[in-house]
Amino acid sequence: MKKDILVPFDGSKNAIEALHLAITLAKLLQEKLIILNVQPSFHTVHTKMFFKENTIRAYQEQLFEETSVPAKKILDDAGIEYELRLRVGDAKEQICQEALAGNVVQPGCATTGVRMIIMGSRGMNPVLGGVLGSVSYGVVNAAACPVTIVPYSCAE
Repeated sequence: MKKDILVPFDGSKNAIEALHLAITLAKLLQEKLIILNVQPSFHTVHTKMFFKENTIRAYQEQLFEETSVPAKKILDDAGIEYELRLRVGDAKEQICQEALAGNVVQPGCATTGVRMIIMGSRGMNPVLGGVLGSVSYGVVNAAACPVTIVPYSCAE
């Protein structure tokens, strides 16, 4: 049975908006939030030449910790059950894989995994999003569960 709510989080204003909506829904559904941060792999010819694998991993974990600070504060203040997770790789692929975590996939049928994904409409890098394709657009088309895209609200 599907349960829990996945919230991809990159520290952007849109991700914070999505987190607030996810908290509201998680309280109503009495479910846990899974806060996912996806870091780039940094596996290029140049990084392999100048940096060791453990140095790259330490940097990814440092970025994860820095990005997670605002989410932890919001979640602790809300008093909701949550879990922070780090994945490395392509954001769209990692979000969709996390949504299916623990699922034995049958063709055309996902019976376990998260109930839904709630994510911001734009992340920290709008330039690359425009050139390479939006992560949120990719997740909407590839996820095996409902996806809610939350735009940033200008209201204070």
